[in-house]
Amino acid sequence: MRPFLAIRDLSVRYDGAGTEKALDRISLDLAKGEKLAIIGESGSGKSTLALAIAGLLPGDAETGGMIEWPGLTSQTGKPLPGRDIGFVFQDPAASLDPVLTVGEQVAEVARAHCGLAWPGAFRLAADLFARVKLPDPEQMLRAYPHQLSGGQKQRVAIAAAIAARPALLIADEATSALDTIVQADIMALVRDLVGQEDMALLFISHDIALASAIADRIAVLRHGRLMEIGDTETIVSAPQNPYTRSLLDSHLGLDN
Repeated sequence: MRPFLAIRDLSVRYDGAGTEKALDRISLDLAKGEKLAIIGESGSGKSTLALAIAGLLPGDAETGGMIEWPGLTSQTGKPLPGRDIGFVFQDPAASLDPVLTVGEQVAEVARAHCGLAWPGAFRLAADLFARVKLPDPEQMLRAYPHQLSGGQKQRVAIAAAIAARPALLIADEATSALDTIVQADIMALVRDLVGQEDMALLFISHDIALASAIADRIAVLRHGRLMEIGDTETIVSAPQNPYTRSLLDSHLGLDN
């Protein structure tokens, strides 16, 4: 069966980084509706991989290899961020415009990618706010980001990311800025939403415990290289790479 997303020998280097590569010949597949976690320490290349897949790399990035979309139902064969790919960033405060209401920001996604006029776009935004379990969705439409808690901002960001019903949702360290209880709530929300919509999920995290709670498979990156990839149960119970074992020891408290 052909994959939804196929990455072959992907390399990324940033201008000014010399010969060091942010990603070094990464190859992996993602199936339709699959939940894949990318884990590794800071600087491992996780976010660069997410940005490369979403087509959001900065202009100073030099790339090699291929990113193909065999399972994408698009006339161009290439995904459009916002429509085909939803992206949830680490810091919801930075990803939301402080001078617009959160209702306007989610409604604008619906206008741009769903062809809705403002009244329909606001109705969809209210429905999405209800789906991500924000209190009083109609009232929330008129709120500004500074009036919301960190967890509420992240729920708004998730609502914006799924507004156009994308085939792929990328969550890049989407819970790391939140406290433990809110993290668990957001993780459960993401898991439920991708299941309901049959979206594929790319979950980026440094925390293998969080990854193992949501992912079907886990890929481990270190210094831009793929250390190993496999189903979650195998990676957690019988890792083949010493680096994966070290991550398990530090995050899950396993014995050597």
